[in-house]
Amino acid sequence: MTRLLALALRCEQLLAAGVIANYAALARLGHVSRARVTQIMNLLLLAPTIQETLLFLPRTERGRDPLHLRHLQPLTRIADWGEQRKRWQALLSNREPAPSR
Repeated sequence: MTRLLALALRCEQLLAAGVIANYAALARLGHVSRARVTQIMNLLLLAPTIQETLLFLPRTERGRDPLHLRHLQPLTRIADWGEQRKRWQALLSNREPAPSR
């Protein structure tokens, strides 16, 4: 997730500077669909505190990342950052490993 958000931030800079014209051009450069570019760029709709947390997530050393883009997409559709943060906390609490006995 950290890499995807960093990519979205960089792409936003390139779009703002006029280096890249639009999402279609990004999609061609990245060899992905425009829909995928939109999904990635939607990460910029997350509250700044959530973005910061994502940027500083610890590296996954073994196995798969526990957090996926599909988990964050519903949050990007919520305009209220306070509500986003509540749902983000709920998402994180559901991902916490169970305490060992």
